[in-house]
Amino acid sequence: MDIMDLWHEMGWFAKGIVWTLLIMSAYSTGIMIQKWWQMRRAQGETRKFAPEFSQFLEEDNLTEAINLAEGYKKSHVARVLGGALGEIRPLIQDGSVTVADINSAERAVEREMLMTVVDLKRGLGVLATVGATAPFVGLVGTTMGIVNSFTAMSTSGAGGISSMAAGIAEALITTAIGIGVAIPAVWGFNYFQTKIDNLTAEMTYTSKEMIDYLIKGVSGEFGRSRFTREFNTAGQSPISK
Repeated sequence: MDIMDLWHEMGWFAKGIVWTLLIMSAYSTGIMIQKWWQMRRAQGETRKFAPEFSQFLEEDNLTEAINLAEGYKKSHVARVLGGALGEIRPLIQDGSVTVADINSAERAVEREMLMTVVDLKRGLGVLATVGATAPFVGLVGTTMGIVNSFTAMSTSGAGGISSMAAGIAEALITTAIGIGVAIPAVWGFNYFQTKIDNLTAEMTYTSKEMIDYLIKGVSGEFGRSRFTREFNTAGQSPISK
């Protein structure tokens, strides 16, 4: 018997199981394509963004660095750095960045990174669920198919392997489909989980690099606090009075 013969011989319950598995497969495949495209665009924009951003930092041109980050909406690194720098943009322009402001930038980095990781992980739960449950969904169809085979055999009074072969083949096909649906979902889940870990490492590394730059720049021209500028203008220490 070929696949079409098996399909025509299937009962309504087995066909329902097959349709359920096909829907699960289509949904998980759609998520995998969407996640692949999302991460491909994120990495592509990051490759363009990172060198320009580093150049602006080397030139102490934070305003252009912020504008650059705002222009790369799909880059995971640009989202994190742009969100942090955006919070202290008024202070940078005013020339009054302090240690407290840098702490605020660090918290902004953590918030933006959290939201970015959540966005990247959206849909992975579906892949994990499909990978874990598809074989069991197929097994339900197999179990009911075997039950139906034995029921039909007892009703007709006929026995032997030949009389059960068609029923068992019909029953086992649902498990085979379930395994076929689960394997790509598990592969996709593991692949995207690894990719997200790598993207998270990139965001963490670049954000730490930016925070280190801000810390070093606190004593620079753009980062002097009002107290430091007033102190330097007066030319004397309040403690010495």
